Amino acid sequence: MTDSAAVEIERLSFGYDSGRPVLHDISLAMPRGKVIGIMGQSGCGKTTLLRIIGGARQPDSGTARVLGTLVNGLDGDALYALRRKMGMLFQFGALFTDMSVYDNVAFPLREHTDLPDELIRDLVLMKLEAVGLRGASRLTPAELSGGMARRVALARAIALDPQLILYDEPFTALDPISFAIIARLIRRLNDALGATSVIVSHDVKECLDIVDYMVFMTAGRIVAEGAPEAMRGSSEPFVSQFVHGQSDGPIPFHYPAPAYGDDLAVGAAHG
Repeated sequence: MTDSAAVEIERLSFGYDSGRPVLHDISLAMPRGKVIGIMGQSGCGKTTLLRIIGGARQPDSGTARVLGTLVNGLDGDALYALRRKMGMLFQFGALFTDMSVYDNVAFPLREHTDLPDELIRDLVLMKLEAVGLRGASRLTPAELSGGMARRVALARAIALDPQLILYDEPFTALDPISFAIIARLIRRLNDALGATSVIVSHDVKECLDIVDYMVFMTAGRIVAEGAPEAMRGSSEPFVSQFVHGQSDGPIPFHYPAPAYGDDLAVGAAHG
């Protein structure tokens, strides 16, 4: 693995138990210290790739190296040690509903360290201050707005000062103000921690504004990658359609069906 890559995927393929292939011979290097966006339509394999990076799934073939560690075949203890270096922001936050904001952020510190309560308190308040929610430490998730809950989840994801942070659709269902706040926080916190962030998202504009490197996927394959400026001006048909929201292109608007006139004729014949 090259020193400049936080994640290196080589000739990786994967399919679920149904036998349906999801990822096809993917090779990809994610540079350290950068914010990387992975984009593509629903079902193209983005989240599956994120799960393999996090060790939740094992590739059928090929390799995945994360922070210098080969993820293939890791036992429970080794995987646990690797995840100690990683943070994860799940879609919709996935906060523990029966815990306060404070306890949600404290959870990974209590789970992965032997730090005294006084030091854990200082660290929790520091992370909540970073996302602007120190004053909400005693609230429960039920008392938070969607944007606030996502910010608490972000504070929890960075509680251990991870080297690698994974974001699964971090902007879903957020209002425009919360959307912009979360996007800025991802960029700012990544730079402050000196971490590498990998964002899976459908939200083209905000991602292109904050990422350093962009990867586009379709049907389980990588079709383009590069700097945001290059992706904005890409002539690759899929990328151009996705970035500019065009209805015409490789991604069809209509689900496959017989010719419209033929369907009408069949209906008339049965009428």
